[in-house]
Amino acid sequence: MNAFEPETEVAIARVRADVARLHGELVRNNLVVWTGGNVSGRVPGVDLFVIKPSGVDYAELAPENMILCDFAGAVVPATPGSERTPSSDTAAHAYVYRNMPGVGGVVHTHSTYATAWAALGEPIPCVITAMADEFGGEIPIGPFAIIGDDSIGRGIVETLRDHRSRAVLMRNHGPFTIGKDPRDAVKAAVMVEDVARTVHIARSAGPLVPMPQDAIDALFTRYQTVYGQSPQGALQ
Repeated sequence: MNAFEPETEVAIARVRADVARLHGELVRNNLVVWTGGNVSGRVPGVDLFVIKPSGVDYAELAPENMILCDFAGAVVPATPGSERTPSSDTAAHAYVYRNMPGVGGVVHTHSTYATAWAALGEPIPCVITAMADEFGGEIPIGPFAIIGDDSIGRGIVETLRDHRSRAVLMRNHGPFTIGKDPRDAVKAAVMVEDVARTVHIARSAGPLVPMPQDAIDALFTRYQTVYGQSPQGALQ
């Protein structure tokens, strides 16, 4: 077995458990079908992350078959799950972790409405307050990229590095989301599908009503710095 410092072993075990559990949220929120989609999580303090194996049914995912990878996207040998092939998006996740040190979780789904916007090659315009709160503006379109190397990761980083959104619609592919940890990235994946559906329905009924930029800015600031906090500032 690969030997790590005791605190690193504890951190890896925690991320394994979190990532395995959070894949269930993708299923519960109808964001994936069959074995598509993936969640990964950065291991705090070391250049490692945990991601799901490729082609394994969601019902069979467990902490011990999650795969530990380094930031080059290589599987760490002699660790639980290392006999399996990691997700086909592993190189993309690795690129994000290498180039966005504040990111602690990455999620990819093929959720129906968000992927439909990606197929159109259109950003989702910020026309509802929930979008302003969660994403700080429109959800942008990223470039077309072929799966298998770090091209998708490059597109994610190039699109989101200077953007407030935690979601990007990779053209002709689907949504990727980032977060401070895996749970935060999963929340963003749930929310992007919700707003993609709402805005699609609204647009099918008539012209969308734009929101003023100052209102979007104010809503984002409030949600990110005030919402959910006690008067003493502790998160609830």
